[in-house]
Amino acid sequence: MSRTTPCEVPARSAQNSAGIQTLLDAEREASKIVQKVRTKRVREARDEAKKEIEAYRKAKEEEFKKFEAEHTQGNKQAEDEANKEAEVKIKEIQAAGKKSQGKVADDLLKAVFDVKPAPPERA
Repeated sequence: MSRTTPCEVPARSAQNSAGIQTLLDAEREASKIVQKVRTKRVREARDEAKKEIEAYRKAKEEEFKKFEAEHTQGNKQAEDEANKEAEVKIKEIQAAGKKSQGKVADDLLKAVFDVKPAPPERA
């Protein structure tokens, strides 16, 4: 058996302490590396999610535009028909107005100039 001298004990203790410190430093460095990788993965996942969201939004916008175009076409046709009907009615009213325009003007002038005053009736 070999015996250790008192001088060898502090040397081993210093050596063990240096080894422990090296291990702690390596652990800290590994922790930093792991944290960087996690941060990078989170950023990549966030960027990927943003891309997916944007693609989904574009797809839904296209779907809505297609839906709107299909359903607006029927509304456009109904609006055109209503406008045509309104034009026909306006022309009928204008024609009726022109037809009896002279008579209306004569009746109006007659009512204004042929005044027949009458006393009010007492109740």
